[in-house]
This record gives sequence, structure tokens and C-alpha cells, in this order.
Amino acid sequence: MAQQMGFFDLSDRYASLDAKKDPLVEIDAVVPWEEFRPVLERVWRKPAAERKSRAGRKPMDAVVMFKTLVLGALYNLSDDQIEYQVRDRLSFMRFLGLGLADRVPDAKTVWLYREGLAQAGVVEALFKQFDGHLARQGYIARGGQILDASIVAVPKNHNTRDENKAIKAGEEPEGWADKPAKRSQKDMNARWTKKHGKSHYGYKNHVNVDRQHKLVRRYHVSDAALHDSQAVDHLLMRGNTGCGVWADSAYRSEEMEAKLRARGLKSRIQRKGKRGKPLSEQAKGSNRTKSSVRVSVEHVFGAQANDMGGTLVRTIGVVRATAKIGMKNLAYNMRRLVQLRRLNPCPA
Repeated sequence: MAQQMGFFDLSDRYASLDAKKDPLVEIDAVVPWEEFRPVLERVWRKPAAERKSRAGRKPMDAVVMFKTLVLGALYNLSDDQIEYQVRDRLSFMRFLGLGLADRVPDAKTVWLYREGLAQAGVVEALFKQFDGHLARQGYIARGGQILDASIVAVPKNHNTRDENKAIKAGEEPEGWADKPAKRSQKDMNARWTKKHGKSHYGYKNHVNVDRQHKLVRRYHVSDAALHDSQAVDHLLMRGNTGCGVWADSAYRSEEMEAKLRARGLKSRIQRKGKRGKPLSEQAKGSNRTKSSVRVSVEHVFGAQANDMGGTLVRTIGVVRATAKIGMKNLAYNMRRLVQLRRLNPCPA
């Protein structure tokens, strides 16, 4: 017969997790969670005058729910999986500061809290707030800016050719308005694109990563069909100690070169050959040098795709996708801060 777990048994379990270097303990230690509370409370708490009654179950703590969403981003969990894993895993419970007898956020509550952040459009503000914390810790943007974009897949819609044509034109397909259940399952904002000869459906995560720390400093979410270069105005930043800007040849154009010069930035964008005018050996060598720097951004996307459970977004619409992708970038930076602190506990 199974015995009930006692207090010291739980302590022993946590000690064994510590011996295995539970990564959530390190993240919990380096993130100033309470600094996020004012923004979170404004989104999730109604003013006292608007509350109908003080009766009923007390809402979940704002910071606990934010940490729950961070867990979802760190491991790319669905809302149902977040609820299950928090109930099942001691490491998740400890990260949230919950005991065995405490109430666990259910899937519906997780969805509602994320929806609140998404509709209020505050995930980017939370991201910038943490970027300020990084700077105060000494991890300012250094060495120049690396720009790139990664496709973020969403579940594919199975539409007719006419329906897809209407969506691409920014119109609602005929008959959808009369079928709200069907309409609610259709993503009107995601788009198809081709990369390396393969078709992809979803959105793009455009990022600016600083060269020295490999932290995401700026990001922009668009549909997958937007050309990478069209997001640059959202990504370029002031304050990086380096003036170089690295990117692959898709970003190269006379307009882009002029834009960088106007901002006092130096182009390190790879060159591309033209029909009948291939690159010289010197240009190829220059591209290889630039590529050795630019490849750092692939480590960011690789970490999100492999170490953080993948990047599939299960939501509908650009507003929710923007919140999910923004949380992924924020969670990546939290995780990256742990790595940076291990490498250099006292940055300059």
C-alpha cells in the first residue's frame, strides 16, 4: 500500500532535483518576477469599483500565472499539458511556489490569462522590461546587430481554392459568417510561403540578436509571406555598442544600404550574385567572414526549436500568435541569462 508523502520526503525529492541542477531553480533565481507585477495586475485585475462582489473564489496570483505562461513557453506546452505537468512535476510546482495542497491553474484559466495579455498587447512591454533588467545586470547590447527571421508553423487550414483566394485578399469567405463555430477555427492572418522549395504555413518571428550575448533585443511578428527585409524598421535599434549589422543576402538592396547609412550603421549584409554576374572570389570570401558572425542567430532559433520543445503555435489569429511568439522570445532570454551568468557571473 502506497504511503502518503511527508514533509521530509518532499524535501528529499527537491534535494535530489537540486543535485541534478534543476534548470527552473536557476531561472527562478535570476528573473525579478515581482517587477512584472504592476503591468500584470493592470491587465488581470479589475478596478475595485468595477468588481460586482468580493464573493467567489479568489483569482490566481498574477505573478504565479505569468510564471505558468513562462513554463508553457519554455517547454512549448498546450494549455491542457501545462495543467497536467504542473500537477505531475515537482519541479514545476516548486517553480510556481505551490505546495501539494495548493490550487493548480487549470487549462481554462491559463487560456484566459494568456488571452488577457494578448488582447492588451502587453507581451512586448514585458519583453522590454526584462531587456532593461538585462542591461542593469551588465548585459547591454554589444558588438553589433544580427537580423534574421524564422517561420513559426500553425495547424494548417483545409480551405477550398476560392476560400483561400478570399482570405489572401483580406476578405471573409462566403458563408463563413453564418457558421461561427467553423469561423472560430479558421486563421485569417496566417499565410503560406516557400523556403528552400518547401511550402510552410504560419507566421514569422523576425529578431534582432546582439552579437556578443546572443540575446533577442527586438522582435516583430508577421505572417509567413512577409519578406524578411520588410520587417527591418521594427528591428533596428539604437544603443548597441557596435555599429555593424549582419544579415543574409535576402536583406541586401540599395534601399537597405541607404537606410543603414542614414542611421550611422555599417552594412555587414551578405552579397548576392546576379544573373550573368557571379560573385568574385573576394566577395565570396567576404560572405564567408560575415556568415561566421551571422550564424549566431541560428543558435537562437535552434534553442527555441530543439531545447524549448519546438515553435508550433496552436492559437488562432495574429494577435494570439504575436503573444505566444513574444513569450517564446522572452522565455529564451530568461534561459539565456542563466547561461550567461554561468559563463561570466560579473559582466562588465
